[in-house]
Amino acid sequence: MLAVFFVPLILINIGAVGGPWLLFALYITSGIGMAGIGMGIMHDANHGSYSKNQKVNKYLGYTMNLIGANATVWKIQHNVLHHTYTNIEGADDDINAPFFLRFSPHAKKNGLHRFQYLYIWFFYGMSTVSWVTTKDFIRLGRYRKIGFLNKKNEFRNELIKIIGWKLLYYSYALIIPLFIVPLPPWIIILAFLSMHFVTGLLISIIFQVAHIMPSTEFPLPDEEGVIEGDWFAHQLATTTNFAPKSRLFSWLIGGLNYQIEHHLLPNICHVHYKKISGIVADTALEYGIPYNTKRTFAGAIMDHIGVLRKLGKM
Repeated sequence: MLAVFFVPLILINIGAVGGPWLLFALYITSGIGMAGIGMGIMHDANHGSYSKNQKVNKYLGYTMNLIGANATVWKIQHNVLHHTYTNIEGADDDINAPFFLRFSPHAKKNGLHRFQYLYIWFFYGMSTVSWVTTKDFIRLGRYRKIGFLNKKNEFRNELIKIIGWKLLYYSYALIIPLFIVPLPPWIIILAFLSMHFVTGLLISIIFQVAHIMPSTEFPLPDEEGVIEGDWFAHQLATTTNFAPKSRLFSWLIGGLNYQIEHHLLPNICHVHYKKISGIVADTALEYGIPYNTKRTFAGAIMDHIGVLRKLGKM
């Protein structure tokens, strides 16, 4: 996946591109690699589960920074807020959406939401453009306000790192190609955006169909801020697996079709999820806890669309 991402960009940066079709093909290929890094390398590494050696996890986690985002911000957003408060409105940052999207039945509704199942694909595709430009800065400031990054100089140091990594990313992903590639700037920028559109669409769909589904719940805390039930049952109630029999698909997306196993055991590498899944499913059955799964990825997408339509009408 690192090669799928970097080799096309290297070819672009050394001037091996003369026409727009090849430029788009290379950028789109790089976008597939970027999604692969996000799902199959960075994700495990930043959970501390890619390797038993934490230094390996630390340095492979920096692949997140190499593709324009920030590992520290992602760990707070994903490892802490999403994994701890899955599908809880106002706490799970994965379902906290801008006003034109509604991912929870408890979120405020407006007239635009009726059409979100139609236009959401554009915003899924453009999500990583926002991510590598503004989102990390916005989240860094917000997380500081709610109690993270409060050690001496921690916020300042992380802000400097974010700026430095993003300058590096934009240098080789866009700025150098603008000088090297003998094509109009608008074509190069459009090709760059096509790379991100592929990445954003792939990553958004994979993660969203795991939680925004007809079978998943969106629990609310009581007056004292307590969620009913235990954390493990909560993960099973708010998460769905999909396409569990497809080995190739599972490899391509870093085992994230086994989202239940990942949420229950995030410190275990994704290569073990398939074997673990049988144990988890049998245990859930034994205790009468739902084990949500969809046979195919296409079926999961259709169910996700159905939920988006329902959320737009509720």
